[in-house]
Amino acid sequence: MSFKLPNNEKLKSRKMIAALFSEGKSIANYPVRMIFLEQDELDRTKAAFTVPKRNFKRAVDRNHFKRLMREAYRLHKNKLNPNNGNHFALLFLYIGRKDGGFGEIEKAIVSLLKKLPDLSNR
Repeated sequence: MSFKLPNNEKLKSRKMIAALFSEGKSIANYPVRMIFLEQDELDRTKAAFTVPKRNFKRAVDRNHFKRLMREAYRLHKNKLNPNNGNHFALLFLYIGRKDGGFGEIEKAIVSLLKKLPDLSNR
């Protein structure tokens, strides 16, 4: 089992990100919201991470939260069962207004990843 987060697992396509915002389903577990869309044309699950400028004006703060979310996802992406054949486009959005620390972010992301297979079947 690899704990890496290679470039081919990062969501970079503007079209796919726009589709996430327009057609994707959303679930939140404070301080993280996850927007997801099941995609058959993807060869693997891809993820993107964002922090709104409205909540954190300084880029260093936004980058800090993105780094924490990436690390939590990297460590726990194996919670998504790769054997079911579903591939997702995921967008993790930090919706908190203050720093709760890595533990809080990790707990939220783990919870969201565990809920994802159930939500995709609906």
